[in-house]
Amino acid sequence: MAKIKLTKTEMKAQQDALKQFQRFLPTLQLKKQQLQMEIRGSLDRLETNEAEYKRVLDELQSWIALFGDDAAAERLAGIVQLVKVISEMWNIAGVEVPAFKDAEFKIADFDLYAEEPWFEDAVAAIRELIMLIESGKLIKEQHRLLHQELMTTTQRVNLFEKVKIPEARENIRRIRIYLSDMDTSSVARSKIAKKKSQEVNAA
Repeated sequence: MAKIKLTKTEMKAQQDALKQFQRFLPTLQLKKQQLQMEIRGSLDRLETNEAEYKRVLDELQSWIALFGDDAAAERLAGIVQLVKVISEMWNIAGVEVPAFKDAEFKIADFDLYAEEPWFEDAVAAIRELIMLIESGKLIKEQHRLLHQELMTTTQRVNLFEKVKIPEARENIRRIRIYLSDMDTSSVARSKIAKKKSQEVNAA
């Protein structure tokens, strides 16, 4: 424990510090709860994203398997090109995180009448798969940033709960005991001095 001055001034400083710690702690605890809730939300969003990705992928594979057109499948692979991911920033529990908004694509020209009936839907499915992949990346980044902030907030909560508040209380207790002892000692010295003075006067 750090050395402190055993004075009334230090007592007030410690009492003020204790009040400040006790005022900030509930805010930090609330932020911790919000972050935990938002982290669970990000995991739910990621699970939904992955389930949707699997659904679209299964649908795409079923079309290719159904028609058995390997040449069309090969052409399909290079027809959709991601140009740009458009994201926006969200403020979640005081943390700035990126969120998927949209994506821009370059779609290669193809003859709709020369392709299989499912080809156009498959192009749309690939576009959707790419969007789900990019959206999933940003959800993972949200989770990482929220988890990082949760770690920092938890450390602060622990610092206040387990170190700062108990330390301030102990410092106040030590100063009170010291000042009380000093008062008692001062009274005792005053009585002794008075007694000696009376003895001198009596003599």
